[in-house]
Amino acid sequence: MIGARLWHTTVAVLVVFAIAVQIKLAIDAPAVPAGHEVGRLAGTAGAGRVIRLLSFFTVQSNILSGIVAAQLALRPDRDGRLWRIARLDALFGITVTGVVYATVLARIHEPHGWEQTSSNIVVHYLVPIGMVLGWLLFGPRPRVTASVVRWSLAWPIAWLIYTLIRGEATHWYPYPFLDAATQGYARVLLNAVAVTAVFAGVAALFSWGDRKLRPAP
Repeated sequence: MIGARLWHTTVAVLVVFAIAVQIKLAIDAPAVPAGHEVGRLAGTAGAGRVIRLLSFFTVQSNILSGIVAAQLALRPDRDGRLWRIARLDALFGITVTGVVYATVLARIHEPHGWEQTSSNIVVHYLVPIGMVLGWLLFGPRPRVTASVVRWSLAWPIAWLIYTLIRGEATHWYPYPFLDAATQGYARVLLNAVAVTAVFAGVAALFSWGDRKLRPAP
C-alpha cells in the first residue's frame, strides 16, 4: 500500500504543478491583438484565456487524472460506482492524450521556455505513463463493468458538445478537427463520431485488462 500511495501522490503532484504552470502561462498571455485561431490562448480577456485552456481535452484529462490519483493516494483500494466511472474516464482520457500527442502532435508542437517545455512533458508524457503504469501495478482491480464503460463515455461526448456550442458562440476551437468554421458541421460531426469510437475502443481495452489481469490490491 505504501508503494501505491507514493506512486499516486507523485502523479497528483505532477498534475498540480503542470496545470498551475499552464494557468500562469494563460494569464500572462497577451489579450491583444484579438484572435480566434485554433488552439490559441492569447487574443482574449484574462478569464477567456483560462477558459480556453480548460477547454482542451488534454487539460481536462490531466485534471481528472490528478483528482483520481489524489483519491487513490489516500485510499489505494477505493471503490464506488461514480468513482469507477471517473477512474475509467481518467485512464482512457489520459491514454488517448498521450498517444495522440506522441504520434501526431509532437511533430508540429514546439514549446518554448522552461515553463512550456516542463508542463508539456508532464501533461503529455509523465502523467499518461504514470496513470497507466499505476493501474497496471496497483489497480484497483476489478472495477470495470459494461455499465461503467457505457457511462464513462458521457464525459467525452459532453466535451464534444460543449466544444461545438462554445465554438459556434466564440469562433474559437481547441483542435482543428473540431473547427466547424473551416471544415463545416458535416465533416466535424463525422470527426466527432470517429473520436467517440476511439474513446470507446480504449475504454473497452481497459475493461478487458480489468478482467484479465490479476486482482489488485
